[in-house]
Amino acid sequence: MKTILNRLYADYLMPSRLPHYDALLAQARDHGYRQTSVRGWLHTLRSPGHGNGAAYRQPPPPVLVHRHDIDTDLATARRMFEIEQRHGVRASYYFRLSTLDFGLMHAIEDYGSEASYHYEELATYAKRTHLKLPGEVRARLDQIRAEFEANFQRIEATLGRKLHTVASHGDFANRRLGITNCAVLDDSELRTRCGIDAECYDAELLSSFDLYISDKPAPRYFHPVAPQVALGKHRRICLLTHPSQWHAGWAANSHKNLVRALDAWLW
Repeated sequence: MKTILNRLYADYLMPSRLPHYDALLAQARDHGYRQTSVRGWLHTLRSPGHGNGAAYRQPPPPVLVHRHDIDTDLATARRMFEIEQRHGVRASYYFRLSTLDFGLMHAIEDYGSEASYHYEELATYAKRTHLKLPGEVRARLDQIRAEFEANFQRIEATLGRKLHTVASHGDFANRRLGITNCAVLDDSELRTRCGIDAECYDAELLSSFDLYISDKPAPRYFHPVAPQVALGKHRRICLLTHPSQWHAGWAANSHKNLVRALDAWLW
């Protein structure tokens, strides 16, 4: 019962937490953090001399990498982007096929932030073809990868921009199968053909952070610790956020819950 009540509060009753996001960006700025996108941070990591003490007279500034997974609620994603623009902050926005908004994606890219793909072909394929065993799914990875490549190329062509990084979506089907969508990109030839520089869960990126924080539904809000507490204590932080966990959008959350229930019933 407590879990149900927490879900109802998070989806329908929670006051907007966007003022807290605004304050967080200001706090990070006041602590001297460079606030950048995944793409921007990857460029820094791969720059000649990065990490070499001789390359700096002073230690490099602390960094806060902003990653937004747009599972649902485009309206709140737009508001988060507006807040970032006021603070001069860059971030990465990863859109699912169901949340693609090329107008917003163009605005994000034109500003200097990153708009890219939040892919989930493995889970989508398993649900569509009613595959429920991990071995059955792995046997179809060639077909699943072909679907990913077609979707990726279509998004690039429509956006008219190169997509450098991508991020896998986590679906209930992945949890039941015990296989993440990242398995799609366990193929160096596919990455080369698509020109993908990195996946957000690549070891190169994850190991570059002192702390990786993800937002969580109310009343927990963050794991493992709130970013407000981490600022000033950790120099390299990645903050993963989902717009729906910062504002209780009735329409978006109702649609999300309906689609989830229908997917589970049909699978």
